[in-house]
Amino acid sequence: MPDFLFNEFQPVTAKQWKQKIQFDLKGADYNKTLLTTTNEGITVKPFYHSDSFKQLDGKKNVDEFQICQSIFINNDKIANTIAKSAIKRGAETIRFKAEKVFDLKIVLNELSGVDLFFQLLFFDDDFISDLINYSQDNKIYLNIDIIGNLVKTGNWFYNHKKDHEIVRSLLKRSSNNISIIGVDISHYQNAGANTVQQVAYALAHVNEYLNLISMSGMTKQSFPINFNFAVGSDYFFEIAKLRAFKYLWNLLLSEYDLKINSNIFVEPSLRNKTLYDFNVNMLRTTTESMSAIIGGANTISNIAYDTIFHKTNEFGERIARNQLIILKEECKINNSTFANGSYYIEELTYEIAEKSLKIFKEIEKSGGFLKQLFEGTIQRKIKENAMKEQNQFDDENLVLLGTNKHPNLDDKIKEELELYPFIKMKNNKTEIIPIIANRLAEKLEKERLNNE
Repeated sequence: MPDFLFNEFQPVTAKQWKQKIQFDLKGADYNKTLLTTTNEGITVKPFYHSDSFKQLDGKKNVDEFQICQSIFINNDKIANTIAKSAIKRGAETIRFKAEKVFDLKIVLNELSGVDLFFQLLFFDDDFISDLINYSQDNKIYLNIDIIGNLVKTGNWFYNHKKDHEIVRSLLKRSSNNISIIGVDISHYQNAGANTVQQVAYALAHVNEYLNLISMSGMTKQSFPINFNFAVGSDYFFEIAKLRAFKYLWNLLLSEYDLKINSNIFVEPSLRNKTLYDFNVNMLRTTTESMSAIIGGANTISNIAYDTIFHKTNEFGERIARNQLIILKEECKINNSTFANGSYYIEELTYEIAEKSLKIFKEIEKSGGFLKQLFEGTIQRKIKENAMKEQNQFDDENLVLLGTNKHPNLDDKIKEELELYPFIKMKNNKTEIIPIIANRLAEKLEKERLNNE
């Protein structure tokens, strides 16, 4: 806006703003009334001003994000058909999820030139080698995360030694178009970790791989690592979370003198999704996708509004994909430049980065991420925050509209359940305590289902 519009207005200092606010409070305590301390220990102020502006100096991402369609492979031909249809309808990348080996010729037919992400729930180095060989015309992200599997299941795929040996061998196949390692931070968010914990654990998690890369003698080779984040509905904090991580990641790389690019893959959190009044999930995923874009995500895969209780269906997937298309093509929200210079977001980014770095240093000083996992420290910290959030939800201080606030008690859902939407507990023997993802509304929803 032209500067002349503001020529008649005198600048107002932060001190003057605060004096005016205190006058309008008519005796109420400023700190108790207008300052809010979050679970991360960050104090949110009623206004932010250039007089006390905190900002990180770092490279700003201006690349447009890519729209990704996630496809679970139950049937090879159907998965390929869905992928080709999704590309025609606006998807720009594909993520295939699989629990077992699949026919590469069938699944990847006519997908040459498309960036491909894989989420393999098994660890077969022969199959992975075949996948690399077959995908020469694609940029591929294999997302091999042996630590992430340990976090989720409590066990290695094989054992510590063999898992690391396979990763070390596969790393030799890395290139600018072949990303071997993935770091799944989404699970920490879905289990109840706060934004500072997520960034700190992401750094500590990937640092285990950086040590492995350094020991493998790959210090001069350039290749990408994929980071898979989940974003919740705390709009500004989620933007700042991604920005803080990118800053700290570059800081960490400089310590190793490594040439590793990052791809930030983001999807909406499952933690705040609900069975009842499920259409509200569309509102949640829209704002979460906006946070991902403005936070600097490279790739975004939206989830369907009914993903927690319906099997994958064309309608839900189309709506989810179209939400991203509308944001990118019609709203023109396509990169992170919108956040640059915002006093609030810049200061949140600074504070999240500062607190995350402190936790990361404590983890490394105590022996590293794996050591703390085997001691149960990481699990305990996440559980403490998850319980805090759960109590806030139960007391209606953390609101999920239509579920713990203004619920439609006539809403019935039992007959629509195609998938079991609650935690499935297993009594398998594990090497560490697994970190279990759970939704905030599960207890309340179980009670309502029992009364239908």
